[in-house]
Amino acid sequence: MILKKNHKIPLDKFINYCLYDKKNGYYMTRNPFGKKGDFITAPNISRLFSEMIAIWTISFWESLGSPKKFNLIELGAGNGEMMKVMIESFKKFPIFLKSCNIIIHEKSPLLIKKQKTNIDFKKIKWVKSLKKINRLPNIFLANEFFDAIPVKQFLKNRNNWYERFINITKKKELSFVKRKILIKSLEKKLNFKISYKQNFIEYSPIGLKYLKNILKIIRKNTGGLLIIDYGYFAKRMRNTLQSIHKKKYSNVLENIGKSDITHNINFNFINKIVKNFSNLDVKYTSQRKFLTNLGIYQRAEIICKNKTFNEKADIFYRLKRLIDDNQMGKIFKVMLIKNVENKSLTGF
Repeated sequence: MILKKNHKIPLDKFINYCLYDKKNGYYMTRNPFGKKGDFITAPNISRLFSEMIAIWTISFWESLGSPKKFNLIELGAGNGEMMKVMIESFKKFPIFLKSCNIIIHEKSPLLIKKQKTNIDFKKIKWVKSLKKINRLPNIFLANEFFDAIPVKQFLKNRNNWYERFINITKKKELSFVKRKILIKSLEKKLNFKISYKQNFIEYSPIGLKYLKNILKIIRKNTGGLLIIDYGYFAKRMRNTLQSIHKKKYSNVLENIGKSDITHNINFNFINKIVKNFSNLDVKYTSQRKFLTNLGIYQRAEIICKNKTFNEKADIFYRLKRLIDDNQMGKIFKVMLIKNVENKSLTGF
């Protein structure tokens, strides 16, 4: 899609262009992860994070009855750092690793190339569609995946609802505008009364489609979806759209294709969607509690043995970034969606 002059487009299509256009999209033309990028994700802060996710994955596999064959699917693997460390951990559990089909779902050819360079393991399959996943138990990992999927926004004013659009003038100047909609038509399409007790709505149609497809796979073939992302659990939705350019907050309408555009996940909305699916259960906690319950402190103590003072200080500084309430510990949430009969509580 091209940003045409004298044209109006929905917010989600504008974001999709900014992030995923083949020629100009942020994720399609650059590696935004790490020190040189605009942000650093948990796997790039400390390998302890990825080790804890590996421990959780093995435990959850055991709760599935340790199937001889299953799929482990990472959704949007960034620069591949998390899966790299997870595989290093899995090698200590050969029966698990032999049973595991590792799959990465990634849209960006540039990031796929980066992942293939970073991960030293031949038995990985990259897929662009989840339809290609075979009928086995599936464990899905979504670390900072859903926040990067384009969102729509709707505003209520005097009992009327409006969708947020981007207006592009003849001079290619951009501004937010709104267009009146029938909210009942949207809710009929969603089969969900999304406007109930709301004055503002923010949700991702593509993200919702991903979620529903994954839930259908889990319900049919057993398994689970682990979501780790920054977000909130309040019933009231709010405007959380933000843009990052050169490590600083930026205007969403500026630096097109050069900024990361994200939103905070409304986990309450996800929870309501899950309730529409029979035989599925939800567990929910903060990243701090999740990692602490998995033993991240104890693991840090173990790897600190025989380290210098400076090395120990660096390990615990990075650990603090992951679990401190003033950093990632509180704002990042962890949600597990699984079959009701699976009683696994590891991490929760």
